[in-house]
Amino acid sequence: MLRRLRRLLRRPAIPTLNSQDAYANWAASYPPQAHNVLMRTEEAAMRSLLPDLRARIVLDLACGTGRYGLLAQEQGAALVVGLDNSAAMLAAGALQHTALATLEALPLPGNAIDVILCGLALGHLPRIGPALAEMGRVLRPGGLALVSDFHPVMAFSGGQRTFVAPNGRTYAVEHYPHLYADYHRAGGEAGLQIVDVIERGVEGAPSPAPAIIVIAFQR
Repeated sequence: MLRRLRRLLRRPAIPTLNSQDAYANWAASYPPQAHNVLMRTEEAAMRSLLPDLRARIVLDLACGTGRYGLLAQEQGAALVVGLDNSAAMLAAGALQHTALATLEALPLPGNAIDVILCGLALGHLPRIGPALAEMGRVLRPGGLALVSDFHPVMAFSGGQRTFVAPNGRTYAVEHYPHLYADYHRAGGEAGLQIVDVIERGVEGAPSPAPAIIVIAFQR
């Protein structure tokens, strides 16, 4: 343990960008597919909890270039809406029905959405309560929200989401760890009940610690 801490302390610091600046720089090289081992691990977990999307209205929340929205279309969703706070990511994406919006203020009526898919996004927020409140507002009764994120164990161990910008430099994206208790409390306040949880490590990683967490909420 001490040797690991010494290695962490010796690492050169990677500059951290806020999510807006990070995705503005990342958008040009961010495909609408899982493009690294962490995302492939996360997507496999999300798919394992995915409900039947046929004829459903699906919100790809924090859609980026539209990875989960495209998946919903492939699964037969009646309508897919993508919302993201990065104009650059939306411009680089492939979804037809998109809008610029923050997680805390969704430009949608209440009781309008059957399924929300939100991948690797809530960790960009210092507080998840307002975002979950908005999910609870726009979901129809019985609707499902699948939320994935970087696992807090990985974050507390020094793990970061990084990317290489067009200038050739490596940056980390801002991240705020949220515990299961945080999701449970904020979800309950939003009228959302946790119905399933997956914590999964990256296959072949040197540490068996979980790298991602996926939580299924039902209204």
